Amino acid sequence: MNDRLQQLALFVRVVESGSFSKAAREFGLSQPSVSRAMAALERRLTVKLLVRTTRQVSATDAGEALLARARDALLAIDDAESAARGADRLSGVLRVALPPGYGAWRIVPLLPAFFARHPLLKIDLMMSDRYENLIAEGADLALRIGDLPDSSFVARKLESARRLFIAAPSYLARRGAPASLADLARHDLIGGPADPGDETWVGRRNGRIERQAVSPRIYSRSAAGVVACAVAGLGVASASSWMCADALASGEVVEILTDYALDLVPAYVVFPAGRRPSQRARAFSDYLEQALAAIGEEKGSSADLEKPASRSSRSLPPHPLRNA
Repeated sequence: MNDRLQQLALFVRVVESGSFSKAAREFGLSQPSVSRAMAALERRLTVKLLVRTTRQVSATDAGEALLARARDALLAIDDAESAARGADRLSGVLRVALPPGYGAWRIVPLLPAFFARHPLLKIDLMMSDRYENLIAEGADLALRIGDLPDSSFVARKLESARRLFIAAPSYLARRGAPASLADLARHDLIGGPADPGDETWVGRRNGRIERQAVSPRIYSRSAAGVVACAVAGLGVASASSWMCADALASGEVVEILTDYALDLVPAYVVFPAGRRPSQRARAFSDYLEQALAAIGEEKGSSADLEKPASRSSRSLPPHPLRNA
């Protein structure tokens, strides 16, 4: 990358991340090197582009004008190079933000086939149960679990899974198995990312909706933590079939209250607002849609998974949502 292109690329990431040090880490440079590059860019354009405070770096009006055009120019160059190489020779780094549980259970097993198609591509799996600002963190796309409130972020639904009640055999032997949602009032409960601030669990039985006020004895901010607590015999949990499939298969937990139907848990691929997705991001999204659809077809009419929906516009929430 020549100096002018690198300056523009650094400028974009400095503004998006609000930090010289973050941009430096992403490009493998020192912070002083990034500062010098930004100073050189301002001298070349004879205009002030950045405003620094003790907390962050932001763009001036001139910087904002440059930002949109620089993004488009860099993406156009990237797409042009990808087109020249061919669709099967994508290169560079694809940064994907995703929840650890869903990533480990559903996405990582699909990566070998994707790498076989694109041997020059690298992937940075930004696994976190926290929902970060995708642009600030430099993500090309994100995988999100749960219903997405309206916003300017565009998303495509990939698939849905059943949510079910689970508990360890040791816990059930000690406390007995609940026969109804109301029985949960007498049990230890495990809350998870789907339940922050929600003190009511809802299920449908015999065509009727039932609600039960709950007060979890233990709460985990991660899906893996919910399953681990259930396996340890700490109580009854509500979990998606994605996150508890292995524990169910091994017998570490069993499904209970099986006559209740709970809301499906959807999974979406989400693109950052304000910029066109790169060819790498589009290729990965298309691949996931196809691969997950194939899994759904193999399962046939299984109640555990719903086949991926056709492309739909939804949005990324400004705050944490549920993780499966």
